[in-house]
Amino acid sequence: MSQMTTEQDSGATFDDDVVLLSVPADGGYLGVLRTATATLAARLQFALDEIEDLRIAVDEACAMLLVVATPGAELDCRFSVTDDALLVEVEVPTVRGARLPAESSFAWKVLTALTSSASAEVEGGKARIRLITRRTGIA
Repeated sequence: MSQMTTEQDSGATFDDDVVLLSVPADGGYLGVLRTATATLAARLQFALDEIEDLRIAVDEACAMLLVVATPGAELDCRFSVTDDALLVEVEVPTVRGARLPAESSFAWKVLTALTSSASAEVEGGKARIRLITRRTGIA
């Protein structure tokens, strides 16, 4: 098992409101996930720049996963909404020996700069990236 974490979770539960999407693991379908991300972030009343940051982070996470995906695989995305945060978990079946980029890579720096928390793991023939973004300026 390989796992990376850049920030500890605060212990918040993300089972309030869940949206599940599966798309072919092909770059042509990432627009669907970017749109879903923006829509859910807008529902949380994220600022426009926060929404765009999250869209970019989801796109980058998916791009990392597409590189290690098995041919013909589905990219599964789970969006969990709370009052002040959006959790995005993206998962794909992987080719044997798959490895995600190191935490020192540019791609990983993008994820950590654009989200409140980011983690990744490769286990049991699947790779998963988990992003949490908390809304700023909560009243």
